[in-house]
Amino acid sequence: MKIITAAQDGSAMFQDIQSAVDAAPAEGAEIHIKSGVYRQKVTVEKPRIRMIGEGDVKIVWNDGAKKLLPDGTPMGTFNSYTFFVGASDFTAENITFENDAGCGKQAGQALAAYVDADRVHFRNCRFLSWQDTLFTGPLPPKEIIPGGFKGPRQYAPRINGRQYYENCYFRGDIDFIFGSATAYFSGCEFYSNDLGEKINGFVTAPSTAEGQEYGYVFADCRFTGDCAPESVYLFRPWRNFAKAVFLRCQLGAHIRKEGFDNWDKPESESTVFCAEFESTGEGAKNASRPDWVHSLTAQEAAQYTRERVLGGTDDWNPAG
Repeated sequence: MKIITAAQDGSAMFQDIQSAVDAAPAEGAEIHIKSGVYRQKVTVEKPRIRMIGEGDVKIVWNDGAKKLLPDGTPMGTFNSYTFFVGASDFTAENITFENDAGCGKQAGQALAAYVDADRVHFRNCRFLSWQDTLFTGPLPPKEIIPGGFKGPRQYAPRINGRQYYENCYFRGDIDFIFGSATAYFSGCEFYSNDLGEKINGFVTAPSTAEGQEYGYVFADCRFTGDCAPESVYLFRPWRNFAKAVFLRCQLGAHIRKEGFDNWDKPESESTVFCAEFESTGEGAKNASRPDWVHSLTAQEAAQYTRERVLGGTDDWNPAG
């Protein structure tokens, strides 16, 4: 595989990351990035790209949904990304992806990363923003608000991409992990920002497609934050067939005892699938979940291995 290097100080083949991506051949490339803050919007639409941060590497931009485009219309959620992945077999290691546009009240939704591809693996990465930090594509079949899907995948075919996040850190507040992918989060931390509100946010808002076997799985993850006690929900359904399973997760005191919210859609309670197994921490001590949230047995929880959830028909093994 071709090796490409990027460094801000001019000591590598390229000074910016997008130029390195653009130079990658069709058969793929390994891009090594030297320490630095790379203030740019990056798009990856070539398959088989492996991106490795060497030292402290941050990719940051500041677009938000409320920002006006040249024609005077708002940018919208799905154009606000700092980093976009739209091609299969992408890997990133030791990189921070940040959107520093600000909190949702001022900036609107502000994606640190928009990931819409199959066989994607992030290891030891950080995703930082406020509202809508990480979008795990694809988009749902149809928008609720006309024009709400304006962005790079508005008219693209919807694929059930598989995504693996290993030992990663996420910071946000409202629906900061959302989308339709089959996504497995292993050993990750989810930090909820304090908005000073009675309800400070919702960690996840899946939009799992009807008939899709798996949605989100969180295994051995930590849910932390600087919010007031019982001011954050773990889950609410962006679409009515949303799926999220929490295995052996540590929940901070900021997690509400109900944990799961129906987003004012009582009809979703019979179609979503939400489940927990052996949650611990202050946020789990007095848990009082709705009756539509499942408590898994050890045998049921054992079905949610990384290999089973992400393997698919090609036996993909992101750790292999």
